[in-house]
Amino acid sequence: MQPAGGATNAVESTFPNQLAATARDTIQLEHAEQSHPEGKRYPLVGEKVVVVTGASTGIGRATARMLKGRGWRVFPTARSRTDLDLLRGEGFQPVELDLTDPDSVEQAAKEVLELSQGVLGAVVNNAGYGQPGALEDLSRSALRKQFEANVFGTLEFTNRFIPVFRAQQSGRIVLVSSVVGRVVIPLMGAYCASKFALEAAGDALRMELGPAGISVSLVEPGPIATSFRKRTVSEAARGLETKHSVFAAQYAKELAGPERTYLRPTDIFRKPPEAVAAKIAHALEARCPRARYPVTGAAWLGDWAARFLPARLKDWMLEGKIKAIKN
Repeated sequence: MQPAGGATNAVESTFPNQLAATARDTIQLEHAEQSHPEGKRYPLVGEKVVVVTGASTGIGRATARMLKGRGWRVFPTARSRTDLDLLRGEGFQPVELDLTDPDSVEQAAKEVLELSQGVLGAVVNNAGYGQPGALEDLSRSALRKQFEANVFGTLEFTNRFIPVFRAQQSGRIVLVSSVVGRVVIPLMGAYCASKFALEAAGDALRMELGPAGISVSLVEPGPIATSFRKRTVSEAARGLETKHSVFAAQYAKELAGPERTYLRPTDIFRKPPEAVAAKIAHALEARCPRARYPVTGAAWLGDWAARFLPARLKDWMLEGKIKAIKN
């Protein structure tokens, strides 16, 4: 799990062995992407000023560091005072942000614009978290919180900068999504639903803002070496019924086992968070940014599976993960 101020993505690595084998062939598509960028051109940002949400660890922290090294003035966000102090220690001007709190979203956006004197080149939306569990075992409040962080808060924060981009006639928006925004995995339905919603929102924003010179890109990491999985486990106790669930044995194995290794079949495609940061940098700096950036072989496989595999075949390949006791 990644808290609302932390980095997203790694549950994608739960694809079973059948898909992992196919991904070995699919990964070569990544090289094709490098030589065939999308053709739509956007104006380059006038000022290299960016806000990066969820920069406490993982993808967000790597992105903040990389962009700073490329000459960007970076305003990273985090929730805890400890993380904010660590970011200050690296020479950043961090901003406190909790996407589930509308007041925090309003205050953070206001602070960013004050610090940047009303000028902003880009927004990188990386913050979010993954709520585990079967949908039947999740409370309404748990579902709502998942969408507040991953969708509603993200869009509200982004929307507060769109008037600035429109006035500048330029701007870049990056949404760090997930391969599970294209292909659903069982026992992570709430997280998958939030990422499907984010993918749709990104497509809508891209069409709505493109004529104004504002680029919108979706980044789909796949398995990345971050603390996302361990944090997903820590989130399990909140709003998830485990004791009386038909999936209790599965939860015990996946969420409570002391010997948990956090390994998945597609971890052979795991990359460091800097690989995601590099894609984000391209989305912010390229004249022709892409609509979507799959990062790992598993992400490319998910994109391929979403487009070409029949729904029932995908169900068969993924439902082996379910160990429910049938009543």
